[in-house]
Amino acid sequence: MTASSVNYRSRTVRALVMLHEQHLRAFAEVWKEAKARDVQLPAAPEDAYRSLDHLLFHVLDSAQGYLVRMCLHLGRPAPQTAPTPGPEVIASELSSTLNSLLDDWRVRLADVQDSDLEPEIYTPGMHYWIDAMLEHAVMHPVRHAFQLQELMDPPR
Repeated sequence: MTASSVNYRSRTVRALVMLHEQHLRAFAEVWKEAKARDVQLPAAPEDAYRSLDHLLFHVLDSAQGYLVRMCLHLGRPAPQTAPTPGPEVIASELSSTLNSLLDDWRVRLADVQDSDLEPEIYTPGMHYWIDAMLEHAVMHPVRHAFQLQELMDPPR
């Protein structure tokens, strides 16, 4: 199943889920190249940047977190998926984790309607409307793929 084969109730959601899938897969390919080239991340205070494996965990775990948060704000049960494998094993489980995560996104968001994207009543603690949360989720792997690409091929 791919995002384009799912019958979404909202064309906006369909487009953003498809973009998320495309960019998450692209990030995974850039990450694999960085791993093969033994790219070292610059020192940073955030745990997500301790190593390439920590970065991969961060990106995939964030994608799962965005989905959980959207489901909660939409009044739906959170996905009952396995936690993202830890940094010590995530590289070996990348393909299965990525496929499972993307399947969850497709299934959980297929019936979201346009009217769900910007509810009339603001929910306390909800910092983004659903469409903005989707856009943020799309850009998260894009940003990290760009950063890795810059480390592999620095500007001259």
